[in-house]
Amino acid sequence: MKATPYHHGALRDALLTAAETILQRDGLLALTLRAAAREAGVSHAAPGYHFGDLPGLLTALAAVGIRRLSTQLRQIKSSPDRRTWDAARAYLAFARANPALFQLMFQSDRLQPDNPSLVEARTEAMQQLARTRGIDDREFSVAQLGHLTGGWAIAHGFATLLLDGRLAPLLGTMPPGSTPEDLFEAMLASAEKGLIGQN
Repeated sequence: MKATPYHHGALRDALLTAAETILQRDGLLALTLRAAAREAGVSHAAPGYHFGDLPGLLTALAAVGIRRLSTQLRQIKSSPDRRTWDAARAYLAFARANPALFQLMFQSDRLQPDNPSLVEARTEAMQQLARTRGIDDREFSVAQLGHLTGGWAIAHGFATLLLDGRLAPLLGTMPPGSTPEDLFEAMLASAEKGLIGQN
């Protein structure tokens, strides 16, 4: 075990970094409190002290991912060169770059749904998503919620289908050299033309 001194806040961050490393490298099933402690080079009791149990650690890690996604969405909103659907593109890029973390962020059965940090992170992410759709209100009308949900469903649905391997048959029929992003752009173009949902 590494003899690495940490102060209280740094140890928590080190454990989260270690947990994310395990998640990305070895998968969710390999991520335990002991594995995180071993990866961080600290006492096996340290994760329990900071997070309580494994759901506590997973929840904290999910909140980290959600905040990271929120930051990327905020940058899209403030960009002067922003294009329609750039937030959706950023959403997909995040999922592609962080597949295991992205999937953990939406695995409600593994997380503590009432955890204040997670609730706060999810609220902020939803507000950032709303702003990318041109909605700056704190309380949304049903029409605004429909607009927000539609954009989110397009980005999240595609990302989830891709990470789950469900798009492999479609990608296999595309011209050689085509990428998932090419299919995504075709879907966005169809949405722009109002063709999605038509018979």
